[in-house]
Amino acid sequence: MVKNPLKPNPERKLYIKVAGKRFARLPIKTHVIVANDDIVKMVEKYAKPHLQPGDILVVGERIVAITQGRSFPIEMVEPSLLARLLSKFVYKPPYGIGIGSPYTMELALRDANPFRFALALLLSAITKPFGIRGVFYHVVGGNINAIDGPCNYTLPPYNRHAKLGPKNPGRVVAQLEKVLGFPVVIADTNDKAARVLAASKEVDRKLVEVVLAGNPMGQSREQTPLCILRES
Repeated sequence: MVKNPLKPNPERKLYIKVAGKRFARLPIKTHVIVANDDIVKMVEKYAKPHLQPGDILVVGERIVAITQGRSFPIEMVEPSLLARLLSKFVYKPPYGIGIGSPYTMELALRDANPFRFALALLLSAITKPFGIRGVFYHVVGGNINAIDGPCNYTLPPYNRHAKLGPKNPGRVVAQLEKVLGFPVVIADTNDKAARVLAASKEVDRKLVEVVLAGNPMGQSREQTPLCILRES
């Protein structure tokens, strides 16, 4: 059993069995992260006291983006006519906004390579009638599928923000690993699935994505953007 003061979030399971192994997913509560927070100092303050040999620390991509100044109140984002038009054709899943909002589409247009963006639109239009999804995100690249927008279930004030994905997540992982002395993962999680954006070299990314099934960190008002994965 895990001897730790950390508790699972409501309606989230603490343990999961994967490939014959049992893992604890220990969420860590923080203050509400804002743009002027230092991601390294914040992670060191909240996570380091709980880490034990063999642990992996998962950092939610949202707080990395926030501390990089890549989350914007929608009042600061003026969607262009193109952004308004394109956002109407985007599939809107029940677990996130993605670029299905004029605000997030505007951020995507600003942040992405214009050529790749146009190519992605063309290929997506060609493949969509065949029921093939995800082509657009795959072609554009650059973690564009980590873009998210305003929604009611997000912790305020970010329920009225449009957010880009984190910049250079691999570099952030290296910084955190150096300070903590533990492997680190930056992940985009929701109730459907988890996706690793960057991780320490020794981390099995696919395993981590499976271990994060059920979204133990939550994505609403849990206020637990950090999570320790521990084999138990």
